[in-house]
Amino acid sequence: MFLQETLRWYGPDDPVKLEYLRQAGAAGVVSALHHIPYGEVWPTAEILKRQEIIARAGLTWDVVESLPVHEDIKTRSGKYAQYIANYRQSMRNLASCGLKIIVYNFMPVLDWIRTDLHYRLDDGSEALHFNRRMFAAFDLFILNRPGAAATYSPATVAAASEYYSRLTPSQTQQLEQNISNNFPGFKGMTLNDIRAMLSRYALIDAATLREHLTQFLREITPLGEELGLRLAIHPDDPPFPILGLPRICSTQQDIDLLLQAVPSSANGICFCAGSFSGRPDNDVAAMFEHCAAHVAFLHLRSTQHDREGNFYEANHLEGSVNMYRLVKAAHNEQIRRRREGRSDWRLPFRPDHGHTMLDDLDKPPCPNPGYTAIGRLRGLAELRGLEYALLHTYHPEYLHRCPGYHFPSDNTPE
Repeated sequence: MFLQETLRWYGPDDPVKLEYLRQAGAAGVVSALHHIPYGEVWPTAEILKRQEIIARAGLTWDVVESLPVHEDIKTRSGKYAQYIANYRQSMRNLASCGLKIIVYNFMPVLDWIRTDLHYRLDDGSEALHFNRRMFAAFDLFILNRPGAAATYSPATVAAASEYYSRLTPSQTQQLEQNISNNFPGFKGMTLNDIRAMLSRYALIDAATLREHLTQFLREITPLGEELGLRLAIHPDDPPFPILGLPRICSTQQDIDLLLQAVPSSANGICFCAGSFSGRPDNDVAAMFEHCAAHVAFLHLRSTQHDREGNFYEANHLEGSVNMYRLVKAAHNEQIRRRREGRSDWRLPFRPDHGHTMLDDLDKPPCPNPGYTAIGRLRGLAELRGLEYALLHTYHPEYLHRCPGYHFPSDNTPE
């Protein structure tokens, strides 16, 4: 449509084939070389190989998500200098292949976290869910994190204890797997692995972690500027402290501090509406409007909260995010960039996650939770419809710029 439509693809082992993504309406994909261990250089040959596979399906590789940041860099310890050098070389290799947007995150130990990967909704579809009581039970009684009880209210500790007492061994194992083994970089992670990684952050608070991020960006953004890259940080998910770990990309204030610390054209935001919406006090659309000029990539999804602070991932046009206002703001930002004469004025986005629904429910569980085909197809279709309505109402002069669409000659709104 008007925004640059992409869908995420996890590579040759992804059960959702590239041709399915094209049929869903995507023109490009978001991908990464998940088979390369964290910290190692991404060889040019491997990048080109991935590009060729995508091109054979009639698609383009538009966004790198993600080029992982090694834990040594986040803790500023061990071989961090070597890993930064490796990161810079990967940036050079990606740029030489024409890839210009690189997503990364600075979340300690674990990336996004959910407690239930198959939360059943009223219509029978399944969503990703975060339950505070369940997470506290994991932290307190499965992980047995030292000092964990002090980070929860007495009521939460009591509720977590009551919940944990009713779990069967298989349910306990499932909760552990849901939290520690649900994304590519850490498949097979054990509780002892998590404990060891947590111990590295014992003396690192939010201010220290933010300083480590600032130092990292100061070492890579000059090269990013030279290569014409946009480095886009993904926000914390969920956007509040977990496991006693600091969070530094959860609020508008966090974004402002990041952009002020390292003012650079290469220092940008991967604006994940769903992640930011994990905090009910975040006005997600207003946050986008505030930092729109720095957004390099956009994730569109939403969450629905209850009174206890639990949330599940809602349908893309529902939940806590004002998706109408957010997409309208994204259109306005694209138009602003085009009027500046920028060749990269189109803002890439993807419908982030999706419900497991229809016959995807009958298939083996997706190895990449949230990334079944049909739920994302629904999300993309809904967002395309919203885009068309917004353009037809506010910017009909741009309708002819929507690739693949054939509109009546009279595009004047009624």
